[in-house]
Amino acid sequence: MSPEPAMDGVGLLVAAGLFAYLLGSIPFGLIVTRAGGAGDIRTIGSGNIGATNVLRTGRRGLAAATLLLDGLKGFFAVVLCAVLLPLLLPEVAAVAAVCAVIGHCFPVWLRFRGGKGVATALGVALALDWRVGACCCLIWLLVARLTRISSAGALAAMAALGPLLLVFDGGRLGSPIPWAGFAVGIGVILRHHANIARLRAGTEPRIGSGSVSRSA
Repeated sequence: MSPEPAMDGVGLLVAAGLFAYLLGSIPFGLIVTRAGGAGDIRTIGSGNIGATNVLRTGRRGLAAATLLLDGLKGFFAVVLCAVLLPLLLPEVAAVAAVCAVIGHCFPVWLRFRGGKGVATALGVALALDWRVGACCCLIWLLVARLTRISSAGALAAMAALGPLLLVFDGGRLGSPIPWAGFAVGIGVILRHHANIARLRAGTEPRIGSGSVSRSA
């Protein structure tokens, strides 16, 4: 049996991963704040390029734009790969999902110092299964509203991502989609190690307390 089909499959997965990584690595937080006259977001607050740190500029419109664009790049990284490389649809979608979030968290353009991946992960979730994405967004909003802690909502949503994909995928452990969800969720949670430490210590800032949680 010729190994060429397998090699072609590997090549497609590598191409999908590279494309998704590069799309995910676009630092919209930095681009939006500079274009909006707010300066270099890396010199503000936590230095993070995510929407939550953009909010520290006091420009809610810029923060909303960053949140939307970071979500859209995750969504389109998966969708475009699935459309352009349909022969390995589940595998391509899974690889693209993981690599898009990696790109956001570790962008080559910024010496691998990126955001924490929440918005991009939610965009990825919506692309993998819109029902799961909607549930994760709802969990984020509800937990953040109940606790008044943004990072708590983000962590709850990411913890639910893998299990929800597994349920909606019919409980098929052999499918790559749920495993991509678990990888993305765990990765984003690990990026929140400082938030988790503050949550355990009871020192994580609350929404409306005059400071913003460093969750995005």
